Amino acid sequence: MNNFTVEAIELTRLYGGREAVSNVSFTLSKGEVLGFLGPNGAGKSTTMKMLTGNLAPSNGSVKICGIDMMENPKEAKALIGYLPEMRPLYKELTVDEYLTVAARLHRVSSGNIKKAVEIAKERCGLGHMSKRLIENLSNGYQQRVGIAQAIIHSPMVVILDEPTVGLDPIQIRDIRALIRELGSDYSVIISTHILPEVEMVCDRVQIIDKGKLVFNGAIDVLKKQRVGNKLLIGMHNPPSVDAMLKIAGITEAEALAGGLMRVRFAEDATPAEAIVQAAVKNNWGLHQIAPDQTSLEDVFMQLTYQEQTEF
Repeated sequence: MNNFTVEAIELTRLYGGREAVSNVSFTLSKGEVLGFLGPNGAGKSTTMKMLTGNLAPSNGSVKICGIDMMENPKEAKALIGYLPEMRPLYKELTVDEYLTVAARLHRVSSGNIKKAVEIAKERCGLGHMSKRLIENLSNGYQQRVGIAQAIIHSPMVVILDEPTVGLDPIQIRDIRALIRELGSDYSVIISTHILPEVEMVCDRVQIIDKGKLVFNGAIDVLKKQRVGNKLLIGMHNPPSVDAMLKIAGITEAEALAGGLMRVRFAEDATPAEAIVQAAVKNNWGLHQIAPDQTSLEDVFMQLTYQEQTEF
């Protein structure tokens, strides 16, 4: 018996003979926040729909707390809270009215509905919005209401599809903080195409491109890939690229504006000391030498490019 709240096993979905999602497999445990990352059209939303039982896979299976989604859909779905990209809000209702309806739809017992509504509002910072019409709320607060309906029945798994799209920077900050908080009580999956969002709120990340997983691991592993084997060097009298390439271990060198130079070195090399010695000897006026971090965007491009070159 395992403790996984979510098990996706070789999920595949065909559209007209084309694989929108191909053999996607992963697991999730309670207390984890998983980022499902990829560009628009990569297969994220299709995967989310299969996980929530809104779309049947062409092949593979989904288990929620050990319950097979295809064999026992009602039992499995009852353990999921879902906020799709298009929020399912009845904007003519007040916050309390809408969350009461959501609780009934999620089969919260009549005696516990009021308490469930109050807890969801408190978790999502909506206590002072109880009597406000949803249509009169800001975009950020409407998103909070959407998240509140997803957790109204205290599910084991919360799935949020593009939870910060269309929000302003302050709203994005608040929603990300809320997601981190939810991660302490639930298993959370967020689908997004925003790289910094994954780094800020997730414990693990999966990157999908053209329907296939190209990365699956802890967020710390993804961060480590940003460091790589590059140095950024600042000099008042920079040498030529050819002169830099003569230093043992350096495989590439690129001259940049402002006396900067970016160098790449072999994986088993540590050329920093040799660079400093050469700079002193040749009066290069060295004033900066530091690891050159690759942006998350560049890491993503490298991962997806590797996938493309396999075909």
